[in-house]
Parts: sequence; C-alpha cells; structure tokens
Amino acid sequence: MRIRQAISVSGLFFVLVLVVLSGIAPAQQAAKPILIAKPGPLAHTFSIVARDPQTGEIGAAVQSHWFAVGQQVIWAEAGVGAVATQSFVDPSYGPLGLDLMRAGKSAREAMSGLLNSDANREVRQLGFVDSTGEVASFTGAKDIAAAGNIAGHTGPCVLGEHGCYAVGRDFSVQANLMSNDKVWPAMAKAFQEAKGDLAERMLAALDAGQAAGGDIRGRQSAALIVVKAKSSGKSWDDRIFDLRVDDADYPLKELRRLVALQRAYNHMNAGDLAVEHKDNELALKEYSTAEEIASKTEGVLPSRLAEMMYWHAVALVNMGRVDESLPLLKKVFVLDKNWAELTPRLPKSGLLPNDSKLIDKIVAQAK
Repeated sequence: MRIRQAISVSGLFFVLVLVVLSGIAPAQQAAKPILIAKPGPLAHTFSIVARDPQTGEIGAAVQSHWFAVGQQVIWAEAGVGAVATQSFVDPSYGPLGLDLMRAGKSAREAMSGLLNSDANREVRQLGFVDSTGEVASFTGAKDIAAAGNIAGHTGPCVLGEHGCYAVGRDFSVQANLMSNDKVWPAMAKAFQEAKGDLAERMLAALDAGQAAGGDIRGRQSAALIVVKAKSSGKSWDDRIFDLRVDDADYPLKELRRLVALQRAYNHMNAGDLAVEHKDNELALKEYSTAEEIASKTEGVLPSRLAEMMYWHAVALVNMGRVDESLPLLKKVFVLDKNWAELTPRLPKSGLLPNDSKLIDKIVAQAK
C-alpha cells in the first residue's frame, strides 16, 4: 500500500503563525481545514515521547516495520519538547510542533493547533511533550487498527469527532497497525515500572510493545533521541542520545547495543573535558567507566575498546604516569598495531610530549 498524505511545509508555516497568534486549544471549535494535502511518507509504528521529572531530560523513541523510521517520526529539542508524528505521517509536525512549544505553547496547544488546520487529521497519530512535562497525544479515527494512545497518568484517550485525544503528564505512548490492542497499554506499564534513566525506560517501553505483539507486519527500524533539560544554545551539545537503526532483523536489540555504546562514549567525552580542565582523577575515572561499559556490551568490536584504552593511556602519559600507561598500550597494540604507527605523529599535534625516547618506549610495547 502506497497511499501517502501530508501537508506541505510551506502551508503549515502559515498555520504556525496563526496558532502562535491565536492560541488555539482543544476545547475550542475546530478550525475549518485550509490546506490541501500533498504526498508524504507513511510510518505505521509504535512510539513514546517522555520527560524525566527528576532530570528534566526530554526524549522520544520508536520502532516500525518501515525503513529508517527515525528520519521522519521523532523530533526533540532541549528546553522545548519532543514530538512523534506517525501513521500517515506529516514530518512537518515535528519541526513546527517544536517551533510552537519554543514560542510558549503547551504540548496540548501546539498539537491541537496543527491538527485543527490539517485536512487529513483523521489519518494522523501524534505524541507531544513539552518542557514542563505536559503531554498530548492523538489517534486519528481512520488510523489502521489496532491503534490507540495513552497519555501518562490519565488512562485511555477520549473519543472526539476526528479521533482520540489524551492529555497527561510525563509520557505518551501511541501505536497503530499493531497486531493487537495490548501493545500501547504494555508500553505505558513498562515505562512507569522501569528503572534507570530516560533512555533506559523508553527502551523498556519499546521492548514491552514488541513483546505484546508489536507491528503486525514485523520489525525493521528503530530510533531514540534524548536531549538535555535546558538548551545551551548549541544543539550539538544538547543531545545525550541521537541513535538510529535504519534496517535490521532485530532493531530494538541493535538500538539497545548502540545506547550502551553511546553511554561509554559519553564517559569518554566527559574524560576529555576533565583533561581539558586539568582534573586528572576525574578524567581517569571517566575513561575507566567507558571501558568497563564497552567491555560488557554485547557485540562491541575489539577495535572500539582499543581506541578507548589508547586515549586513556595517552592521558596517563600526559599526566606523567608513563608506567601506568604502558600495560594499556601493550593491550591496544595487540588488538591493532596501527595505533603504534599512529603514536609518533601525535607530538606534532601537541597530543604527546615531543620526546623521542618516550615515543620509542611507547612504540616498543608493540613488539
């Protein structure tokens, strides 16, 4: 089936201006549709948008039997909110929903304003969460069954003229074209009961949805985004996780592996920052934590661990703790001798001391 329907981005930009100026809310009467639908992608799927009330982190996660679902369905911005737009998906709900929430609209107001101006809202499915933790979700009346949504702590959605609306706190789960109607309740229950940070709890929700039956077509791709509670003004620094599995037999298993590996690299980055701030003990602690996570993560290639150990060893050398660095370097060179070849190039870039005897001693660990 290749039926595709969506609103043009340029058309929705006009709607965005109207919503910001008018403050449309769900209880108000529906605006007369003013836009003409254009072709767009479909993404029948199950997803979650959520905010951690303790940390303020905001995120979204999704799985589908559709290629590269993360490119179209989930959107998030630090200090603003997150959006999932699916079923007969209109990707512009993502950036425009974030624009509205950044402008001060709540999740409910942003979602309702865009829906009220969408001539094809009955085939949409949405989840919005804002920076305060308010969530709003919608399942269109013509979404393919089994389909439904739950906004956190409020129970099932309320049927309206064009579909089911729900408003709640902290999280929203939504699913369509599922094998049964147990999928999204299982996701909600798992998210509420799971331990760990926001990424871990969203993964638990996706796993529960799959275990309950998942997409009736099977599985193909998955994605997860988590952003910080507050914007730094540098979007590249605000993303804690931004991971996609575009095509895999077991996308959730691969997504979980990538999340674990990202955790390790987040510690590596923290170690580098500690070195920059000359906090040696913190740097070494972060590097060791990164290596421990990577070593325990199933499917991580030895070359990934080798690089972590290499830069850990380089940090030790630069701290004057050469003897501690040599056993690590020896392990690295056993895994991959290219690191020994790289080492003499680092002094010119200021990454190792310009000491030929020291460099010879390091390289000798490869023999």
